[in-house]
Amino acid sequence: MQQPTATVLVYSDDANTREQVRLAAGRRPAADVPPVEFLECATLPAVLKALDAGGIDVCVLDGESVPAGGMGVCRQIKDEVFDCPPVLLLMGRPQDAWLATWSRAEAAVTLPVEPVGFAASLAALLRARLDDKAPAVRA
Repeated sequence: MQQPTATVLVYSDDANTREQVRLAAGRRPAADVPPVEFLECATLPAVLKALDAGGIDVCVLDGESVPAGGMGVCRQIKDEVFDCPPVLLLMGRPQDAWLATWSRAEAAVTLPVEPVGFAASLAALLRARLDDKAPAVRA
């Protein structure tokens, strides 16, 4: 029997940043969340197409991506995508936390990706998302 997985969309125009995310999260960011599969996107159209197809549990967006930065992408998808997955934003500097708030991201961490903090933030978002998607138990 195959174990269910969670799908994490990773958006960055930088392949090294996408790799940092994959390595920091590992196959399972915490013992109490399912293993993760990554869907990597390097462009905004690819992100929108993936979200339109559905099945994404969490988005990790690089705020330093060009030409479409992750903060603007986050705000756009929060406005345009029904039942938008939670977003973990990668910021270049801690001083950009106000922009993460403006973008409506649920969590933010700074670059370069610090594995322990990143995995903890990702796991928290996965728990929240999977709890929201769990079927209601009727008494």
